[in-house]
This record gives sequence, C-alpha cells and structure tokens, in this order.
Amino acid sequence: MRSVIWLEDVRRDDIGRVGGKNASLGELINGLSGSNIKVPHGFATTAQTYWRFIDFNGLREPIRGLLEAWESGRETLGQTGAAIRGLVLRAVLPADVEDDLRRAYRRLSEGLGVNAASVAVRSSATAEDLPAASFAGQQESYLNITGEQALLDACRRCYASLFTDRAISYRQVNGFDHMKVALSIGIQQMIRSDLGGAGVMFSIETETGFDKVAVINASWGLGEYVVKGTVDPDEYRVFKPLLGVSGLTPIIQKTRGSKERKLVYGDRGSPTQDILTEPEERMRLVLSDQEIVKLANWAVAIEAHYDCPMDIEWAKDGQSQEIWLVQARPETVQSRVAPNLLSTYRIKSKGRPIASGLAIGSAIAAAPICLVEGAGDSDRFVDGAVLVAKTTDPDWVPLMKRACAIVTDHGGRTSHAAIVSRELGVPAIVGVGNATQMLRSGEVVTVCCAEGDHGTIYEGRADFAVEQTILSDIPKTHTKVMLNLADPQAASRWWRLPADGIGLARMEFVISNSIQIHPMALVHFDDLRDQAAKKMISKMTEEYSDKTEYFVDRLSTGLARLAAVAFPKPIIIRLSDFKTNEYAGLCGGTQFEPQEENPMIGFRGASRYHSPRYRDGFVLECRAIKRLRENMGFRNVALMIPFCRSLQEAEKVLETMAENGLKRGNGLEIYVMCEIPSNVILAADFARYFDGFSIGSNDLTQLTLGIDRDAEELSTLFDERNPAVMWMIRKVIADAKAAGAKIGLCGQAPSDHPEFAAFLVECGIDSISVTPDSFVAVKRAVANAEAKQEQG
Repeated sequence: MRSVIWLEDVRRDDIGRVGGKNASLGELINGLSGSNIKVPHGFATTAQTYWRFIDFNGLREPIRGLLEAWESGRETLGQTGAAIRGLVLRAVLPADVEDDLRRAYRRLSEGLGVNAASVAVRSSATAEDLPAASFAGQQESYLNITGEQALLDACRRCYASLFTDRAISYRQVNGFDHMKVALSIGIQQMIRSDLGGAGVMFSIETETGFDKVAVINASWGLGEYVVKGTVDPDEYRVFKPLLGVSGLTPIIQKTRGSKERKLVYGDRGSPTQDILTEPEERMRLVLSDQEIVKLANWAVAIEAHYDCPMDIEWAKDGQSQEIWLVQARPETVQSRVAPNLLSTYRIKSKGRPIASGLAIGSAIAAAPICLVEGAGDSDRFVDGAVLVAKTTDPDWVPLMKRACAIVTDHGGRTSHAAIVSRELGVPAIVGVGNATQMLRSGEVVTVCCAEGDHGTIYEGRADFAVEQTILSDIPKTHTKVMLNLADPQAASRWWRLPADGIGLARMEFVISNSIQIHPMALVHFDDLRDQAAKKMISKMTEEYSDKTEYFVDRLSTGLARLAAVAFPKPIIIRLSDFKTNEYAGLCGGTQFEPQEENPMIGFRGASRYHSPRYRDGFVLECRAIKRLRENMGFRNVALMIPFCRSLQEAEKVLETMAENGLKRGNGLEIYVMCEIPSNVILAADFARYFDGFSIGSNDLTQLTLGIDRDAEELSTLFDERNPAVMWMIRKVIADAKAAGAKIGLCGQAPSDHPEFAAFLVECGIDSISVTPDSFVAVKRAVANAEAKQEQG
C-alpha cells in the first residue's frame, strides 16, 4: 500500500512525507513507547499521494491560475477559495489510492475487533505544527467517521480544506508557497471522549512562558469545543519539578469552568451533534487528581523528548476511562520570546472596570470597540479597533490580524482566540461571558492583560507604560534582593527576574481575593446569624461537603502558585495580618470581630492566633500550610509571625502552631516581623524563638515616631529615614547578627530612596525584599553600595 503508511512507521523527521501532525503522532508512538503514553492506532496518506491526486485530476495549473488571479486582485479571496475547493471536491481519487485506503481501514477495524471502526480523519499539512507556525485550525478534521465510503468522502474534504480562505490567507502572510504545501491525512481510532472528556495542555504556562508549570484545560465531550473556544473549560496547573517525588500531588490550581455544552456522536445521520451538559456535569471537574497528574507527567516526558515546550491534545474514553493523546506539536509563541528581555506593561491610571475574563498575553491596548457578529463582517471592522465577538474560529484570522486587542464571550486559554492572539502578539480577554452584551461599538476602552490571570476591560483610554529590561544587565549582589508578592494570579509574570526568592508573601491577599469568607464563618457555619451571608457562603462553597475544606484548599493552592515561582529558593509567607475592620469585611465576618477605635494597634497578628476568638480560624491556616509543604512538596516555604508584641506571645503562638503540625525545625523556619519597638529592644531574646527577623519598616516607623501612617496631616513627618527609625534598624540588624539570626527588610523605603538601600548594606543586612517593579532599581542601588563598601 504505497499510498498510506502506518503511524508506527513514522518518525519526527517525516514532516515532508506525512505533515507535521502525523509526524508528531508517529514520534509519540515510537519515541515514547516506554513512557506508558497511549496514542490511538492509525495510518496516514502520504504527501506524495496528495500530489498524485492533484495530478490525476489535472488540478495543478487550474489551482495556480486561480491563486494568481487572487494575488493580482482580479478575484476576491472568497471567490478563489470556493473555486479551488469546488475543483477538489469534484475530483476523484486514483483507483489504487482508493483501494489502499479501503484495505488500511479494514485492517484497522479488524485490529480493533469491529466491522467498521469509528475514526477521526485529520488534515496534516507539510507546513504545519512547526516551531515557528502552528497553522492552528487552518485545515479541517472530521470526527466519528464510519464506513469505507464515508472515509473516502472525508479524505476529499480534507484535501479541499487545504484551500479554505483562512488557510490560503495564513500561508500567504507566513510566506509559504501554496503550490509547495502538500496534505497528508491521518486516520485514527476514534476515542469515545463523547462519553468522557477531552482538552488541551501546554507544558509551559502559556501567558508568561513560566517553564515549571503544565497547564491543562478540560471539558466534557469531544475536544473540538475546547479548541474552538465554544466552552469555558476547567483549568488545572501542575508544578512539574515535584511530579516525580513519591507521595506528592503538586496540583497548584483547579478552576471549574462552566462547560455548558458538549459535542457528542450524532444520532440522526450526522457524525456529531451539539447538546447541553447536565447541571451535575457543570458542577463537576472533568479530571480527578490522579488523571491530572498523569497528564502532567506525560507533558514532561513529551517536552523532554522533543526538547522544546509542547502543545498537546488529549481525550478520555468514557467507556474504558483510559486517557489517550491525540496530538502533540511544538508551542509556537513563548518558544520565540527573547529569553534575555523582560517586557512589562504597567497601568498607571484607569477608568471604571466594565467586564473581565481570562487574560491572554500580558500587554495593554486602548482603542474604540468594534462589535462583530461573524467573520464575514470584515468590511464593517475598523483597523486598529478592539475586536469583540462571541467566539472565533480560523475563518476569523484575517479580521483578528487587523485588531489591536480581542475580546470573546467564550473560550479558555487553549481556545482558537487565545492561540491566535498569542501568535499575533495582541492582548486578548476570553471567556468574558457577556462582552457582546456589555460593550458597544465605538466605545473607547482599555483591554488590560497586565494584572494577572484575569484581564479587565476598563472604561476609557487608560494611562499605561511598557518597560523593557535586559536581564543580563542586572548586576549580581552579595546582599539578597527578594520580591514582595501577594497575588497568585500575577506572580508568574516575574519568574524571569533573578530574585533570591520571595521575602514577603501576604496570606491575607489570598484570603480576601480567592476565599472572601471569614474562616470562623466556615468553622461555625451552622451558628451564623446573618442569613444573607449564610446563603452566599452556601453558594460559594457548594463544591465542598466540608466547608472548612473550601478555605484550606483555596489558601493552599493560592500560596502554592507563589511558592512555585520562588522554588527552590525560599518564600517567606506571612500568616494572616488583617485588622479587625478588614476581617469584618469578609463574608460572615461581622459576627466574629470586635469593633475597635484603632484597629492598627488592636486585635491583630500574633495575638489572634491563640485567642479563643480566632484560634479555630488559625487552625485552618495551619492546615493549608501543612498541605502546601507536605502534600504538594513546597519545602521552600518558611513562615513569618506578624505583630508579635511579647516573648510570652511568641511562645504561645509557636505552641499553637506545633499542635497543628507546624513545629519549628526539621526544615521549617519561622520568622518574626520586626515592626514593634519591643522587637528591637528584645531582639536577642526574640532570636531564641525564631530563625530570623523581617523588618516591617512601615509599622516600625509609625510606632517609633507615634504617627498614624494613614493620617494625611502628618504625612510629611512619616519617613523611614528619620534618625530614630534608622537607629532602631541599625540596632536590630546588629543584635540579630550577634544572635546568629537572619535579618531582612520588606518595605518601600529601599525602592523610593537609593541611599536607604545603601544604609541597609552598610549595616550588613542579609536581604531586602521589594515589589517587582522596583527590583531592578534596588538591585543596582545595592550593587553600587557594595562596590563602594569594597573600595573602602
């Protein structure tokens, strides 16, 4: 059978013979057979078979002539594509090609133990799935094809899809000669994911290029809806470096998508049909933890084999419950980013938020909106506008290229809109839900993807800036310069910075943004008096049979995303440091918080952790940290106690932590914030209880000078460079070092005042922790100070 070749006889370097997609499938079967990766059986037509088909029907010159007419402007793209497809669909397969396809199909069916196998028929162009061009969705695939005649018809339609308008346009823009690109067709055993689920995964984080994380999208039914962006899928993130460690489950994110529709096998003559998912399916995650980890392990193996980041499609058979890989191709966007250049967008001032969704990319764009209903409305689109649509597919590509930003109602990170916007280098926000209802054509908006996982559409034209940093120009220092981070969704934007870890991770940010419920309201849910809050908590925690697990799960995964960015360098997580008025603002919180005249110096920090008023809530914090370190494996996590007023309080807090599985020692370091004068005065004594100090310069300044840092009338007096404050800092650094304890500072002063950074270096501080946007400036200030110190 010279027209076809079995996938097990194909290798990675056979792109010219069977196209990028089929070559990759063959490589998976042959190169990774020892990794227990399952790939459906199948065969492929050769590229030579395509040319035999073209020449048998005398189509070369007619196709060439039609393309030349389009290129010269005598015909439109639509007219040209339709004419060529018509020629191909009316053509006939050579008799020996038809015979080879029938024989191969029978052999595949026999091997599967059926009379007529259900197969997937996929196009695989010889200029496809390349490291520099994905050709995402440019040619067609046909699912659940059964019977020899149906297979032959699907093959002709695949050949015709080489000349869809979008495929012609894509090749033209990317410089591929139309008459030198051939098409192979892959025919594979159909996996019954219509009864299970399917999706896409990347071996890196798609928006930032963070190479230690695998990202998986999943939805019910056939995978086409995930790829096309028809559904909002589940999303999982897995931390790759800890995958091989026995007993660990390093899943650092599980987000449930709405999954409102699914594509299944048809029952009225059509191979497939669209149906609504059941309410129970929408509430449930598609994959178990074990399945998520299995897929992530496969991603790691494939990435290592190909030696590049990968884009992989998978399917779960609902009958056998087995998971299969159906495609793998090189990732085409982050792999081309200059590794030594960090571009950072920063929004300075912005209007009212209008809508939000998943951020694709990390850029910002501002322009008028152009609401478009279909790809055929290109004449209504204004170049440079923000394209707003329900969803996109490959027919939209010519239109997408004219947009400065893209917004869609539906889709996840692996949808067509997401993939193409990344390739085009334009910001996109997908899965907004109601963008086409909320936004109006002509309205000027700012599309911001620079604030983390979630992108926001702001009213008006925001003021923003872009900064570019050449990473190799950042000097090395003896003093450690670390990062202050709080938002798990934005943390991976900074993974390329050569920081020495995370010196301050604020737990309360995760609680207020990802959890939003007072922990005591979860512990004592049945006793809640506020019925409105009780109803809201029931809705927010409906996935969890144990409401306290909602807090532990969300806190541990949120902190894990921060720990992942630092790993294996340390991350110091400060335990919750809300003031009582801030705690009361959490859902269900008013019942559990006292009203205070001055919460800034009230019931906060260490005093809460052993108090009957909050101890049960603190137990949940401890459970989350224990899971983070022991179940997920983030042993780089150290802890920090805020606002610890006395030695007696230090002792009580450490006892409470030990009772809940967080005993100091055996790899767990516990620090204390140095932000109260008593911490300085008794530094040598505090050092007996803690591994180190972190100077909180804001609180230390206000308590040393007796100034409320929020008082406008006194704002000119609030200055960390005050001699009294500097005396306190110099003293605690000296005393800590004499006691053998580590000491750092987390505050704004080194960022605002280079001379303050020099003062800290002169005092011999071990580390300085600053916000990411200040990192480069502080690093240079520290390097200059160290150089002067060395010069004498």
